[in-house]
Amino acid sequence: MIAAAFLILLAGYLAWGFLFAVPFVFLGARKIDSHAGPATWGFRLLILPGAMIFWPLLLWRWCRGIHEPPAEANAHRRLAGHASVPKAATHS
Repeated sequence: MIAAAFLILLAGYLAWGFLFAVPFVFLGARKIDSHAGPATWGFRLLILPGAMIFWPLLLWRWCRGIHEPPAEANAHRRLAGHASVPKAATHS
């Protein structure tokens, strides 16, 4: 009974994910990442399953109007002196 309930919830989550992912791969992907704008049909087909799984995060980013992926701030980038690392991320 628990397994059946879990599978029903999973199916519902993936159904909502599919309903979100179809418009996202055509419209939303270019809004949150400028490199996805001139993407091919193959790329859009490849990101469809990921958009289905991560739809809450992607919907949040799309609604908030976040236009670029966050810059990774790690020790290697800080030591290399990349300007893309935010100053708040440094610990020294």
